[in-house]
Order: sequence, then C-alpha cells, then structure tokens
Amino acid sequence: MAARSFWTLLAALVLGTFAVKVECNEESQLISDLFKGYNKNIRPVEHPEDKVDVQIKLTLTNLISLNEKEETLTTNVWIEIQWTDYRLAWNTSDYYGIDIVRVPCNTVWLPDIVLENNIDGKFDVAYYANVLISNTGWMYWLPPAIYRSTCAIEITYFPFDFQNCTLVFRSQTYSANELDLNLAVGDQKIEWVDIDPEAFTENGEWAIVHRPARKLINARYSPDDLEYQEIYYNLIIQRKPLFYIINIILPCSLISSLVVLAYFLPAQAGGQKLTVSISVLLAQTVFLFLIAQKVPETSLSVPLIGKYLIFVMCVTTFIATNQIVVLNFSLRSPNTHTMSQTIKHVFLEMVPRFLGMSPLVDDGEVQAEVNGLKERRRSSFGLMQRAEEYVLKQPRSEMMFDKQRERHGLTGSYVDDIDVSSTANLYKSLAQAAPEIKQCVDACNFIAESTRQQNDIGSEMESWVLIGKMIDKVCFWAAMLLFALGTVAIFLTGHFNQVPEFPFPGQSKRYAP
Repeated sequence: MAARSFWTLLAALVLGTFAVKVECNEESQLISDLFKGYNKNIRPVEHPEDKVDVQIKLTLTNLISLNEKEETLTTNVWIEIQWTDYRLAWNTSDYYGIDIVRVPCNTVWLPDIVLENNIDGKFDVAYYANVLISNTGWMYWLPPAIYRSTCAIEITYFPFDFQNCTLVFRSQTYSANELDLNLAVGDQKIEWVDIDPEAFTENGEWAIVHRPARKLINARYSPDDLEYQEIYYNLIIQRKPLFYIINIILPCSLISSLVVLAYFLPAQAGGQKLTVSISVLLAQTVFLFLIAQKVPETSLSVPLIGKYLIFVMCVTTFIATNQIVVLNFSLRSPNTHTMSQTIKHVFLEMVPRFLGMSPLVDDGEVQAEVNGLKERRRSSFGLMQRAEEYVLKQPRSEMMFDKQRERHGLTGSYVDDIDVSSTANLYKSLAQAAPEIKQCVDACNFIAESTRQQNDIGSEMESWVLIGKMIDKVCFWAAMLLFALGTVAIFLTGHFNQVPEFPFPGQSKRYAP
C-alpha cells in the first residue's frame, strides 16, 4: 500500500513538472513568435495617418510635502498607461489558452509620457515595471514614480491658505497627429486623481479638497506641436493651520499683549515702560524672521501672518512713542512749562468725564488770576488762608491768660484802641504799637508766601502728573481697542478664505467619484 502511494505521488510530480515545462515552453514560444520582426521604434498603427489611443490614469499614494520656499510639490504616484499594439495580438487557442504575458518595458513601444512641469529635470519614472500584454494587443503599464513638480504658491492668506498644484503630462516624442491622449475609462471616464484609501498616507499639514483631472487643448499651438494636448491633474489642498496657531500665532499674540500691561506702571516710570515695549518689539522681530524663512521671497503679496506681525509691531511702536510723550508731560514743572487753562480744562475735566471718572478739578476751585496773583488750586488751600487771616485779626491778648497779658504790658485799654476791622488795619496798628511785632509779622508773611508758592508749584507739578495719567488712560483704551479689533479683523479674513465648492470657476462639476 505504501509502495503504491509512493509511485502515485512520483507520477503526479513528473506530470506536473512536464506540464509546467510545456507551459513555459509555450509562453516562450509565444513571446518568440510575437517579437519576431517586431520593431519597438515604430508606432503601433497600420497606416501613417492613424493615431494611437493612449489612456492615462494617476493614482496618488502619498502627498509627501509642499515646499513653499522652493515652490515644489513632492508626490508619490502610480501612473497607469494603456494603449493597443495590434502587432502583439495572438490567438489563445494556439498557445494553451495563455491570454496575458509580461515583458520588460524596454522591449516594446512606449508612448513616452512624461511629467512636463517637473522641477528637478527627472522625466522618468522611479521603477521600470514590466508591461502586461493581452491577447487582443491591449498594453498595460503601471510604473511607480516620485515626482517633484512646480507649484506656484499663493501666500496672501498664509497660514490659512489653500494651494492649487498641477501635474501636467504629455508625450515627449509624439504630436497630437500621432498620439491621442485621453483620461482612462473604467465604468465611467475617470476625471479625477484616484486615491486608494488602504494605500494612501494622509499628510499632516495638507488636506486634499479637490483632485480633478482633465484634458486641455492649447489653441495657441497646432496639432503638430507637442504642447498642443496635455493631461492636467490638479490637487487643490487646504493647509491645516493648527501647527502655526500653536507655535507662532498664539505665542506672538501673548507676547504682544504684554506691551499693554506697561500702562499699569506709574506715569513717571518711563524707563521701565520703554524697556517692556522694546523687549516685545524684539520678540516680534524674531517671529517675523521665522515667517520670512518659511514663505517664498516674493514681492507680489504679503502673507496674512506677516501683516499681523507688522500690525502688532506698529501698535508696539505707537505705545512706546506714547510712553515717551507721557513721561515728558509727567516731568514738567512751572519752571519749564506754563500750564494753560485750556490744557487744564481738557485733560482734568473733559477727559475724566469722557472716561466715566469724576473731574480732577474741584467745583469751587478758582480758575482765573486775581490782581496778578494766581489763587490756590485746591479749596483746602483757601481754607488755610482764611485760618491765617483769622489768627492775624484776632488780638493776641484774647488768646492769653490775664496774668500773661499783664506780664507783657498789654493792658485792656491799649488793646481796645487797635483797629481789627481788616488785616491791613491790624498790620498798621501793630506796626505803630510795637515795631518788634511788625518784624515778626513780616517774617510770618514771608514764610506764608514761601509756603504758598511752594504749594502752587507742587500743585502745578501734580497737575502735570495727572495730565500724564489721563493721556496714559486714553492711550491704554485706544491701544486695547486697536489691538483687539486689528487681531480679530486680520484673522477673520483668513477664516473666510475657504476652498471653493467646485474646483474650476464657472463650472458646477465636482470631478469626483
């Protein structure tokens, strides 16, 4: 029994090997018969005026990168090319039912389809795969390729932009009179870049929105020119801005907002304010350099994020200038500047009311000059003056005890003769009664006048400081409003820059499966 099984197995192996040899011999015989007298340099047409129908299909496996600086799109694709060569047809019944053979691509005629808008001068595919030949003469070639093509970058809305990149294919050898390029036809005409979900690798920076394909006829050329017919594959891709929001926009906005906090420093702290502003300005310049290294060196447009950086730099410069002006006002004194009533009225009355604050000038304050002498600015100063006049008018004897009056020789009858109706009369009566008291009164008047002048100087310096604070408050709200509105307006323009619903203007066709 075991011997019988052994011989049965041996017979099966021999028959299988013989069958394989027969099949291999038949395929070799087929290829030998097909290529007998075959010339790969001659177009596969029966008559010279006939055209070879070539169908093209592009399958995208990976959108590798888009280099904005070099304006280069790098893609990994499979390019499917189909045509018919009547010289390579055979009858399957003559060759053991063989209906497909595979031969090297350099042994058959090829339509020389190349990527026209490549940037590195490499027109060829990455790997020269075999060509499948059907018994009807149908030829199928599917080589893989990594293409680096040109892509004009539109940076106006960077990083909220979308780009339209194109891969242009045409025959490098044959004109439209010899070759007819068309999009591949399956169940329907394939007017899009094919993507296999299982083989496609998603790009982390770009999302493919539209991927139309179409054949274009360049009317400015004749059919004898190679440029007359071309196959266009468009990739309309939308940038994913999250990377730039996290790493550039958000840090730049936070750093720029710090300059507004300089307004919370005292008006006299101009040096510290300028230090904050200049530090923020330097940080913004660094961000501007980072953006300049990313986008192309073009003068056609300014990127959106570049506009934002220029805007915040202008706001920072405005704040630094404002701080210098505020410091100039805060350090003024009556010795260097004279404060007019208009300035006082505008900055100490009108501006506080506009900001919802109470005026910094009392209602009972005297604004004008009387007899060439400026009245005190505060009502408290008037109270001090009335107290001094009361002390001068009141007889000193009434503020002393009786024994003290007798010791100083101030009898009641002598004091009663003194006129105390006014300060001037009191001064004259005391001058006549006792010259020593006159000298004392003169000294008191000198001290009072000096104190009054110092109060006036201090009051006016305080007014200049208050004016500086008012300018600070007005510019603070102006800078906050300008910064907020400018930031929202600039980035809203980027938000509304969306990819159109249809890939081509004026057409309502999506070019999608």
